[in-house]
Amino acid sequence: MTIPSDTQSLILSRAATRPGNLALPLPEGLVGAAAKMVVGKLIARGWLEEVEATLRRGEPMWRETGDGHGTTLIDTEAGLEAIGIEPVVASAVASARRAKPKAEPEPVQTPDDSDTVKPVAIRAGTKQAQIIAMLQRPEGATVAEIVAATGWLAHTVRGSISGALKKKLGLPIATEKVEGRGTVYNLP
Repeated sequence: MTIPSDTQSLILSRAATRPGNLALPLPEGLVGAAAKMVVGKLIARGWLEEVEATLRRGEPMWRETGDGHGTTLIDTEAGLEAIGIEPVVASAVASARRAKPKAEPEPVQTPDDSDTVKPVAIRAGTKQAQIIAMLQRPEGATVAEIVAATGWLAHTVRGSISGALKKKLGLPIATEKVEGRGTVYNLP
């Protein structure tokens, strides 16, 4: 497998942290012909995909296609895998991105919010990746099973599921009560 350059890795990892895996805006200083060359290589390798920009949602535009329409760039599953996000996690993040959201409320910006995005990319071999893999099993996982696998306390596991996985990554985690096991969490 081809290894991405430092600039390509930066673009892909920033895209993995943004809602919808948007690759724009590009890193500061990457403009003009250099930007076209880097993005062209990312698209050719299948790491980025050019899609119709939803201007009503304020998505940044990569290029104009005419009549007020344009395209934007998103990170693909292959792009996530290229920067070390496990295939299981990459497919979960990509499927969550493709899921049709309900009516999106306008984000409320507080004075301490910044315009910079904090990196939350999922690296291979982390406990978060391990939890996602456990939740994707057909039988799902209970808090006790995740505690045994990670060594975390139960409140930490529950906080990770609701905070990191549901809220930050937007994964559709379902719960059900199973007799003899208790509450079982899973990713459909």
